[in-house]
Amino acid sequence: MSGTTMTRTDSVQPGSPMIKVDNLTKQFGDFVAVDGITFDVKKGEVFGLLGPNGAGKSTILRILSTLARPTKGTASIGGYDIVKEDTEVRKLIGIVSEKMIMYDRLTARENLWFFGSLFDIRSDILTPRIDELLELVKLTKWKNSQVGTFSTGMRQRMNVVRALLNMPQVLFLDEPTLGLDPQSSVEIREFIKRLNRERGTTIIVTTHTMVDADMLSDRIGIIDHGKVVALDTSDNLKKLVSGGNGTVLKLDISNLNPEVMGALEGLECVSSVSQDNSTHVRLIARGEDAFDNVIDAVRQKGGKIASIENQQPTLEDVFLHMTGHEVRDSADRKIPLPTRHRFGPAPRRVR
Repeated sequence: MSGTTMTRTDSVQPGSPMIKVDNLTKQFGDFVAVDGITFDVKKGEVFGLLGPNGAGKSTILRILSTLARPTKGTASIGGYDIVKEDTEVRKLIGIVSEKMIMYDRLTARENLWFFGSLFDIRSDILTPRIDELLELVKLTKWKNSQVGTFSTGMRQRMNVVRALLNMPQVLFLDEPTLGLDPQSSVEIREFIKRLNRERGTTIIVTTHTMVDADMLSDRIGIIDHGKVVALDTSDNLKKLVSGGNGTVLKLDISNLNPEVMGALEGLECVSSVSQDNSTHVRLIARGEDAFDNVIDAVRQKGGKIASIENQQPTLEDVFLHMTGHEVRDSADRKIPLPTRHRFGPAPRRVR
């Protein structure tokens, strides 16, 4: 018999639940932030939590990462209860919060050495691990450069790497592409997918960005007002809208006005309506006569239809269909605040 001690986590097989959440609830006074949610995340899965700000996504992550205690309900990670066995849970997890936790005047290597020392990692293990992780995110060239000189995308890659120093089996990512330019967002998404593919890391990612949820997640839980309103693969969620006799229509109405919008919203065949801009309307309709009914309603109010398209449903449509409002209704109010740990003049940025 070998001297290796088996842990409960070792017995979790790929495809079996690594994270279990049962009737989890969190209240702040009279406000219910998380409202009796139940779900599981399989070992090696990328699980997306999609919803607007205030939906409860970040609170769920704080509870699962042992930073907050639930009001009621239970959750476990790798077989360990997040409340009763929080010390064991912390050994298994890494968390990347919205705010970038880095010290600008320290170099990339110095930052990682500092955070690695907080995990009490032996220097003979930490030194090669830092080199390996910097290579993983293609920052070896800048290992001796101050983090304050990095672009936002480079800083976010450092932020993710910081959470990998203890080699976590479970990684929590809270809005990983928030505030990033398109190129940096692509780089972060590719890195997350590679991390999951090559290391088998179980990942929960919270986002209000449809692209992130669609491209990263094996399954997606849609969160609204603290509840899980839908949970499935992206393709299956979209079938909730397009299945049966449902259709997604996009209309370009040159003289769009409140009367036309009211007519569309009043149709029995229309389940949801959203206005993209001053002339474009997107709606979900059902029934064999839905197409004709929509056109008739617009024309009866004097609307001039420049074009009409039958489109494939998106996760935005799914969210709209399930909740009656758009993710961006709340998401647009979220403004990322940069974290700065700097004395003296700002260093010149690396691009």
